[in-house]
Amino acid sequence: MQKKKRILHALLLNLFILTLGIGMLYPILWLVGASFKPSNTIFTSVGIFPVNLTFTNYVQGWKGIGIVGFGTFFKNSFTICFISAFANMMFCSLTAYAFARLEFTGKRLWFILMMTTLMLPAHVTIIPRYVMFRTFGWINTFLPIIIPKFFATDAFFIFLLIQFIRGLPKDLDDSAYIDGCNKFTIYSRIIMPLTLPALITTVLFSFLWTWDDFFNQLLYLTSPERYTVPMGLRLFLDASGISSWGPMFAMSVLSLIPAFILFFSLQKYFVQGIATTGIKG
Repeated sequence: MQKKKRILHALLLNLFILTLGIGMLYPILWLVGASFKPSNTIFTSVGIFPVNLTFTNYVQGWKGIGIVGFGTFFKNSFTICFISAFANMMFCSLTAYAFARLEFTGKRLWFILMMTTLMLPAHVTIIPRYVMFRTFGWINTFLPIIIPKFFATDAFFIFLLIQFIRGLPKDLDDSAYIDGCNKFTIYSRIIMPLTLPALITTVLFSFLWTWDDFFNQLLYLTSPERYTVPMGLRLFLDASGISSWGPMFAMSVLSLIPAFILFFSLQKYFVQGIATTGIKG
């Protein structure tokens, strides 16, 4: 009797999770189905799967707005995202290593200032940043989006890496000092390999957040040749009421593919966390 109750409880729990999962996936399934429907039947057909399958939306969507194709938007997005992810990984980890392992004048003060930027609303700095970048002549370039990453401006990743590095035994540093390693060698050969899960997390979220960042790209990029994927999708919506829903849904599906591939390929690193102690050879 007790075994039957456990089986029934497990079945009900799995059924609930399955139902919840289908409900969460429904918008994505609808989006994929709508991308294969003719534009005039997208909002009139109730079903997810298209009755008349068509690839016209993908062909038209890839052509973009006529002036610039959607391939250019993807290239711009990949350029910004890869550079931003790499810069965040390198320079946030360097900053985190300094806070976690090194001793320097004003360390506590600088740490407090860093944490203050984490709690500061991003909207407060919009106007000063725009004025500064306009003075530099960086408007309508990728520089306002990319260059700040080289100065470790994302305090969230610094704090994440600090907590991870603090979980590593300091005996590793002492042993490396005895062997003649300097601080940078310890960082590059010991700390970075052991913080791989946190570094992968930094790369993943840097890529995803930059890929989905519409506001900053809208603020600094003004010509269609510089537009990214989110801005390219916005071009399909016309303020006059004439919108290309089919091509927009088709390109939306394509824009999800890089994020899905990156997330599921790096998912295993999320569960490692602080469990990495650095003792294992």
